[in-house]
Amino acid sequence: MTVPSLRCSVQPVASGAPNAELIVLGPSLGTTTSLWQPALAALSATHRVLRFDLPGHGDSPAADRPFTVAELAEAVLRLVDAVGGGAFHYAGVSMGGAIGLQLAVDQPERLRSLSVICSGAKIGTTDGWDDRATAARTSGTASLIGASAERWFAPGFLQRDPALSSRALTELLDVDDESYALCCGALGAFDLRDRLAGLTLPSLCVAGEADVATPPDGIRSLAASIDAAFVLVPGVGHLPTLEAPGAVSAALLTLLSAVAPWEPAPPPAPTAAPTGATAPPGAAAPTPPPTWLPTATVAELYDAGLTVRREVLGDAHVDAATRRITPETDDFQTFITRYAWGSIWTRPGLDRRSRSLLTLACLVTGGHEAELRMHVRAALTNGLSRAEISEALLHTAIYAGVPAANSAMGIARDVFSE
Repeated sequence: MTVPSLRCSVQPVASGAPNAELIVLGPSLGTTTSLWQPALAALSATHRVLRFDLPGHGDSPAADRPFTVAELAEAVLRLVDAVGGGAFHYAGVSMGGAIGLQLAVDQPERLRSLSVICSGAKIGTTDGWDDRATAARTSGTASLIGASAERWFAPGFLQRDPALSSRALTELLDVDDESYALCCGALGAFDLRDRLAGLTLPSLCVAGEADVATPPDGIRSLAASIDAAFVLVPGVGHLPTLEAPGAVSAALLTLLSAVAPWEPAPPPAPTAAPTGATAPPGAAAPTPPPTWLPTATVAELYDAGLTVRREVLGDAHVDAATRRITPETDDFQTFITRYAWGSIWTRPGLDRRSRSLLTLACLVTGGHEAELRMHVRAALTNGLSRAEISEALLHTAIYAGVPAANSAMGIARDVFSE
């Protein structure tokens, strides 16, 4: 299984409500998180918003091995788990919509709602995607600009808003050619038409009136097959979040407001004492064991730690550290993977964002600048924004000292520039 590494950004809810639900926004092939920028303010008024980039797009690292849409869906779940986990709302455009449908059939219990925008259970033809992959590999994504402009936007939009449309097309130039081709391969193999029966999620399907890539009739049929609301946005093409963000935001918010607010499950009833056991009069009921116990075997702790270490620090860092292992350092590297990453970072008591904040504060206090550089990168991976990292360092300056925080701010600045 090849689960690609993805990067994301998280926008906090405007109200600062600690229990705000999460909505995950998926991009179209060839675009980045900026595809959703025009709708961000409206959605973050009521929800935390996670936006992610496809492999080799935006901030996500390039891919060099084939992957499937199902594996992209798994990568999205890992991002969500890194920022707190739980169930979430999902909305995606084109390939992002395909990822949402994959999540719905594979992990329906993780979704609170599903919004599919200009997408389908099968998009295009395998031969068509193979041809586009070949073009990306042989001539680069620059060769796809003209055709993408025709697919993405309704006639006349390039002239009406040249700045916005040119920014989107310029981002396509920066997409890694091989990663784009591998995305094409994933879409060529993607077909969920026989797996949609029985979906019961609150759902929405949005079509662009002038969309030639995923025509409205197909999206209307998809909506009927999954019992979803259908919205046709007039006068737009394949990327309505850019051409008509207000209409898309309104449709999404209508769906989200109709979904019952999430409520945590009630705590389990106290466990009855075993037969024959007695407790002293007035004694409290026995405390149930915690949900997390270090009952895993040594090998299981190591495997779990290695998985988390790769997710947080990245494959390149872990592979480089592994190559540097010597007989003298092998035990120490095993110890770190098994106990720091396998026993602590896997605990459910704090999400990874919180653990990153604590780690940064501890490293600044201890003056551990080499480790700090690594964990600033890890904090970005775990969904913290640059602003949040800077705020944490400012806060730490009060308690750990200005010189230490000043050095840390310089390290963070260098990592941000990278």
